[in-house]
Amino acid sequence: MIGASAFREVSARLLVRNDGEAPLELTVEPWADAYQLLPGQTCVVVTHSPAEDGSWSGTLRGDEPFQVDHRRDSVTVWANGNCFHLSDMAGDAIDAADWQCPVQGSGPEK
Repeated sequence: MIGASAFREVSARLLVRNDGEAPLELTVEPWADAYQLLPGQTCVVVTHSPAEDGSWSGTLRGDEPFQVDHRRDSVTVWANGNCFHLSDMAGDAIDAADWQCPVQGSGPEK
């Protein structure tokens, strides 16, 4: 049996909103998952990093969980940590990159 402490995670949330008049392509890296973000739509990107890792790997500033690149017709979010998932503002799942990710939803249970 695996104890609850084995799954203690640090979670970070990022809201990505399309305030424009045309759809945006939202790409979430490192696995290049692509989604269409319609005008007025907001997507919540949540990433998790095990507490024992102590940092978020892969961003230019090594201690940050996200890096965002915005262009006229697209947004790329680098979601660092062991896993990430996407939801709408109501918390409904859009997609989950579930590579051994013990936490799904808005964050770890307390």
